[in-house]
Amino acid sequence: MNGTERNIEIFKPFGEAFELIKRILFQPFDIKKWFVIGFAAWLANLGGGGFNYQYNRREDVQKLNEAISQIPHPILVTGVCVLVSLVLVLIVLFAWLRARGRFMFIDCIVKNRGAIAEPWREFRKEGNSYFLFSLVVGLCFLVFAALLSLPLIILAIKGRYYLYLHRDRLDLYVISLIAAWVFVMLLLVFVWALIANFMTLVMYRRRCRAYEAFRTVTKLIAANPGEILLYCLFLIVLALATAIVACLVTCATCCIAAIPYIGTVILLPVFVLLRSFSLLFLRQFGPEYDVWAGLMPPEFLPILSPASAAPPPSTSALNPPTEPPLPPAG
Repeated sequence: MNGTERNIEIFKPFGEAFELIKRILFQPFDIKKWFVIGFAAWLANLGGGGFNYQYNRREDVQKLNEAISQIPHPILVTGVCVLVSLVLVLIVLFAWLRARGRFMFIDCIVKNRGAIAEPWREFRKEGNSYFLFSLVVGLCFLVFAALLSLPLIILAIKGRYYLYLHRDRLDLYVISLIAAWVFVMLLLVFVWALIANFMTLVMYRRRCRAYEAFRTVTKLIAANPGEILLYCLFLIVLALATAIVACLVTCATCCIAAIPYIGTVILLPVFVLLRSFSLLFLRQFGPEYDVWAGLMPPEFLPILSPASAAPPPSTSALNPPTEPPLPPAG
């Protein structure tokens, strides 16, 4: 801070995040704490990964078609409906657990502790509010994506009549529509990911509802577009570096790191680094965004406290006292 002017930096909070990793995970090293914080980190990213394996797609599809053809039609329809319902239930359940886990993971970093039950209860209201809000946003995305797909649907219905008359023009039109659809949807997903990333931090700091946090974050982004853009660009670089590290660790551990939760524990310093960086970047915008305001573990004080002002030089050093007058002779 320079007076009332904020000095928003990128590399300073990133360096502080590295120091926090040392304090949280290595000073001292506690394997139980690693697994507990790792569980919170895994819960906060639930549904974001899975197993990767190769298979003979053509052969499996052929076998699946043969098996499906032997199933009676009413049973097949019922089974598909049950499967779709189960998938939707799992998606909603994972979203709810992920919403609660985000606040648990933030709490573990802010308070430098491995705890599950206490933050689960403490941030129940905020977690549920964020879950419901994100669910509404997801439904809005689906509706918007469907409306945005209408030109493609209309083209698919009418395109067969013009396929042979204007084939070259039709292909160019289809490619342009698909590219525009993909670009718009990716942009919206990226914007929502940025807002959601800050929303949980604001909700943790202010203990407010999701809608209030959404309004606060959108105003913050609108008021500081340059700083937020730099943050996004740096975050993209971190994401690419994280992907490279995850691939290297997965290969080095013979794919053990690809196992859910186990992989999160192995890569826990990366998860803590990314979350700490967001916390430290946001706190530069003022005390109302500082999750450590009024509540900071003593071991974080050398890292997060502003540098104490140097004590003013003593008067004796600046203006040495004059020598006392000599006593009168005699």
